[in-house]
Amino acid sequence: MFLEHKYTIESLIEKCRAGERKAQELLYKQFASKMMGVCLRYATDRMEAEDMLQNGFIRVFQKINDYRGEGSFEGWVRRIMVHCSIEYFRKHHKLLQLVEDGDNGIELPVNPAASANLNARDLMRLVQDLSPSYRVVFNLYAIEGYSHREIAAMVGITEGASKSQLSRARSILKEQIAKLEGKRYENAG
Repeated sequence: MFLEHKYTIESLIEKCRAGERKAQELLYKQFASKMMGVCLRYATDRMEAEDMLQNGFIRVFQKINDYRGEGSFEGWVRRIMVHCSIEYFRKHHKLLQLVEDGDNGIELPVNPAASANLNARDLMRLVQDLSPSYRVVFNLYAIEGYSHREIAAMVGITEGASKSQLSRARSILKEQIAKLEGKRYENAG
């Protein structure tokens, strides 16, 4: 833990509310690496993720008086990071407005044993390689747990476009996993 023994999250929150810079620095150090992981999922590169992170922490410190102590503070910070990342993304990237096509969620089969061999780093790299619009919708739905209605409102697309982009992202990921596992199988033989 980064926190010095004399500080708790609650005491840092109170000191941040009073505008104490040292408390802001300690709170930043406590959560920056985890929140960078959140921002990296939405960014096209590390530099963009760093911008998202900075914007997110500025918002955290601006809105810290809004935190009521209900639920975890980390979860509250995470929601702010996701919203700031989406806001940054919308400002700097054009999201595709797709219409639903006829696939209606048809899933490609994936060998469960093959996908079990993937490590988290491999999977995150595959997600990162998705097109920006597919990646954003996939992250919001599959990782953050937002509904298609919420995603549509956040990102500025229709619910149908959100569903379509998720379906396409899943199909692409399944194809990439199959290719990755095929290469590993060939190399093992």
